[in-house]
Amino acid sequence: MRIGTKASDICSLGCCSRFCKQLCDSDYLWESLTRERWPYINVASVSSSSTLAQSPISMGWKSFYIQRHIEISRRAQAAVKFIEQYSPSSPIEGGDYLRTIVGLWDLKLSFIDAQMVLFKPHLNELLNLVGLHYCQSWLQVPGNEIIEALERCKISERQVSVKWWKLGRWFYGFRMRDEQQTRRVSLAALIAEEGEDVLEVLSRGAVNEVLRVQVSVGEPFASN
Repeated sequence: MRIGTKASDICSLGCCSRFCKQLCDSDYLWESLTRERWPYINVASVSSSSTLAQSPISMGWKSFYIQRHIEISRRAQAAVKFIEQYSPSSPIEGGDYLRTIVGLWDLKLSFIDAQMVLFKPHLNELLNLVGLHYCQSWLQVPGNEIIEALERCKISERQVSVKWWKLGRWFYGFRMRDEQQTRRVSLAALIAEEGEDVLEVLSRGAVNEVLRVQVSVGEPFASN
């Protein structure tokens, strides 16, 4: 069951009666929800970059949960807006793509956060990909859990195209033309064995023999 749904249901239940309100405002209950959603949370200190100046102990776990949810949702929208500025026909460069994911890591988005913000079916496929890649490579969420989340959110069959250029090989003292590869894959396939090489290229970016990486939505790239 999704944590966001649990929190919403608890808030709704708290409106039923005074007894339910007291029960649903319990610090014990909200501490459990907070730690389940953000397992890395440190009650002793809150990140200096956060607008939450108080610890959950001083402000109460329910208030902390609500304020942190609002703050993370607001700040994560910066990544959403950055990707959405690219039209479906315009590829995003590998460096910009990786910087977007690093930005999510700086926010310390959890697996639940990524699902709530980036796994929505109405979003650009690139945003779905960013969420998937972040969960797989940065959070190291098991592949089967990511697949379940993709299927639950109805985005597992959405497709992206990845294009990369590799330095041409040397042949009898002459360097061959740079090699170009394009792969069109579904989000689910990226988590499977068939998509490992594509995800590896996305993770490394333009390093070593890879000169350039581009990511685009769905259809293969127009020649450029």
